Amino acid sequence: MHQTILPEGWEAPIGYANGILAAKGRVLALAGQVGWNARQVFESEDIVPQFEQALKNIIAILDAAGGKPEHIIRITAFCIDKPRYLEARRELGGIWRKLMGRHYPAMSMIFVADLLDHPAKIELEATAVIPD
Repeated sequence: MHQTILPEGWEAPIGYANGILAAKGRVLALAGQVGWNARQVFESEDIVPQFEQALKNIIAILDAAGGKPEHIIRITAFCIDKPRYLEARRELGGIWRKLMGRHYPAMSMIFVADLLDHPAKIELEATAVIPD
């Protein structure tokens, strides 16, 4: 299994890991997933349901490759609405725990001017290492 890395003396991060040492396995690179369904239709223009759908999309791709959420070692999030993201953090955390449990990979949050697929508010990109 993967090992979380925390340098000695560092405060533990909340909701992410500073580093993940991946176990041996197959590497799965997942393209950025937005909050649309399998038919590429957005069911909401709000960040909360879009985040949930994007994370479900990540998990569906992972499942199709034989992986599980705990195999994700890195997620990068791109978001176009920082105020709404900050306002929704508690809700987003609840969605995370519902879908991912207490697994927190290395993560980055990047706020951007726009995303390709309108009306996307957030896009999630991931890397997983699926054990052999």
